[in-house]
Amino acid sequence: MTNMFQDLMTGLNEVDAFLSGERVGYKVTLPEEVDVKDIRKKLKMTQVRFSDTFGFSLDAVKHWEGGRRTPEASARAFLTVIAKNPIAVITALHPSESASRKRKSSSISRMSHR
Repeated sequence: MTNMFQDLMTGLNEVDAFLSGERVGYKVTLPEEVDVKDIRKKLKMTQVRFSDTFGFSLDAVKHWEGGRRTPEASARAFLTVIAKNPIAVITALHPSESASRKRKSSSISRMSHR
């Protein structure tokens, strides 16, 4: 338990140093493995839709899920963000669709208040 507390305190001190400008960079810790199939299944997407939505090649998704390849660091970082907040990623990657959905929900909301 003491080690966990010390690790947490070290991390908090690093964040504090970064935010106060004492430290210029911040080291990101990425997972060694990412379960792409689990992320995709939780989003209820086919491999095609997942690859189209997030910009991966369909072959890459198939190889990752089949265990024939492992996502590189940048892909693991992106997949981690997708797993934590897929709506933010979709909104960032597809702004015109997000704006269209907002307009539709706004007009439906106005119609229901009449």
